[in-house]
Amino acid sequence: MKKMFIKEMQERGYINQCTNIESLNEICNKKSISGYIGFDCTASSLHVGSLLQIMILKMMQKHGHRPIILLGGGTTLIGDPSGKDTTRKILDQNEIKNNIKSIKKVFNKILNTSDKKTTPLFVNNAEWLTKLNYIQFLRDTGSHFTINKMLTFESVKLRLDREQSLSYMEFNYMILQAFDFYQLFKTNNCILQIGGSDQWGNIVSGVDLIRRRLQKEAYGLTSPLITLASGAKMGKTEKGAIWLNEDQFSPYDYWQFWRNTDDRDVKKFLNFFTEIDPKEIENICQKEKNINNLKILLANETTKILHGESASKKAEQTARDTFKKGGIGSELPEIKIESEQLEKGINILDLIAKNKILSSKSEARRAILNKGFKIDGVVINDEKKNLKKKDFKKNILKLSYGKKKHFLLKII
Repeated sequence: MKKMFIKEMQERGYINQCTNIESLNEICNKKSISGYIGFDCTASSLHVGSLLQIMILKMMQKHGHRPIILLGGGTTLIGDPSGKDTTRKILDQNEIKNNIKSIKKVFNKILNTSDKKTTPLFVNNAEWLTKLNYIQFLRDTGSHFTINKMLTFESVKLRLDREQSLSYMEFNYMILQAFDFYQLFKTNNCILQIGGSDQWGNIVSGVDLIRRRLQKEAYGLTSPLITLASGAKMGKTEKGAIWLNEDQFSPYDYWQFWRNTDDRDVKKFLNFFTEIDPKEIENICQKEKNINNLKILLANETTKILHGESASKKAEQTARDTFKKGGIGSELPEIKIESEQLEKGINILDLIAKNKILSSKSEARRAILNKGFKIDGVVINDEKKNLKKKDFKKNILKLSYGKKKHFLLKII
């Protein structure tokens, strides 16, 4: 199985750049290795933009290699300038600690934690970065970096070319990330760092630091930047980020996100975000002429990986009940309404805006004028409509916006 690791990475389109792919492939074929990916902890959940990296960690396990998950308790205190137009909000240590605890849940759901040889190792770079002696660090590590080279890295060049401020704090980020790799190489025999394509400069800096300080060979590999066929950024919708934590984004909404994939992205996403064999994906895509069936397959497989098979089946059944039968699916997103509120009535525009179904009352008003909203399948024609208890059947009402967005309103 080890011999297939780099090959399957290539087949699925996971590889953008690698420092020495022939040598890395040779080592992976001979023995199990440890490789790491770093995740900064700026929020209590990762979003779907991080999913490709997690799928790569999962593939490492599949082929007998051990993934190391670096949760950046130290680097999050600084902020990575890569791909950012402005300085990130500075979080305190308690916020970061809580974010790490929450983020870990996703890794424990997706990755295999039962095999001792490949069980993921969690590390927090605050353990070593917060204890560094500044003068010693400058002598031992900073001396191996030149400003000339650091200024050529894309993350720095973009900010400077746009004349956007780049703080000295952020400028140091790539040195700290390089030191992370050096530290993991020394203490955990970690020979590989993987990251998104915007991390190439930071990763190469770590490879160079290990070579200079230890006279050893390490490897860096990046995955491609995911761009949607529509041109939109992966994982962003009009309602915000597609979070991976269940308490921030329901399994049904997650299933619907994948079900609504652009036709042109379906095959690529089947390779990126499912465990279906690439050759089988090729066969399925050639034989299946109905693109909607492929989208359902994608939604089922991606939801199964994150939330489990039961949640995936429930989401599909809810979608079928809601769209094909016109019924009320049990897994639809819920909006809870207190019984007392209904005594006076709740204006439909207030309800839509308050629960962020649409961004404002004026947008909700336009949608109602265009017959975009329905209650239990009946078009709402009056923007002044007040919902009252009599509108609810068994304390439940289905509010629909267009054909794809449905909500259960529940009286509590």
